[in-house]
Amino acid sequence: MSVKVKAVILAGGFSRRMGRDKSLVLWEGVPLLRRVYDVAAAVVGDVTVMTPWGDRYREILPADYHWLADERPGEGPLVALQQVLGESNPAEVDWIWLLGCDLPCLDGAILRGWVNHLENHFSEQLVAVARSQAGWEPLCGFYRPEVLPQLREFIAQGGRSFQNWLDGVPHVQIPLGEAEAEMLYNCNYLEEGKGE
Repeated sequence: MSVKVKAVILAGGFSRRMGRDKSLVLWEGVPLLRRVYDVAAAVVGDVTVMTPWGDRYREILPADYHWLADERPGEGPLVALQQVLGESNPAEVDWIWLLGCDLPCLDGAILRGWVNHLENHFSEQLVAVARSQAGWEPLCGFYRPEVLPQLREFIAQGGRSFQNWLDGVPHVQIPLGEAEAEMLYNCNYLEEGKGE
């Protein structure tokens, strides 16, 4: 892999639909956050968990896991991405791979293909995200640090919707087949967990 990709997993949101911290919900006996973490680590190696509560996940993650304090918890993933990009050095990372903690079906082989394909994108293509029938899938998407000025402007104008923002930035749409679409299933309700 010639491009430098850093994975950032968003964890510790309010999980209103789930009713409790979805990061800790078990899926086939493994906490959702740990499942996502393990896949991301296997694909790119460099993984950070962004959360307001770093100590909360110490028991379920590797002892040396890196976490980033969410400075504006509760303001949504677009604001979280703004912070991540603001703390990313373009000289050290080519892409930020933003991940939700509620993606239990991630497939390492598919994702390695996505990551390896990033080197084929033109420098002016600032975002690489899949689009399903429901819309963009931003919480398994790739963002160049150089997109930060456009994101800051959008947020400063009151924007909080990934769907609206992604329509307006230079992007690559990652093609979705059936297997890729199934991989992006996200778990939002407690009864969906397998193995609770």
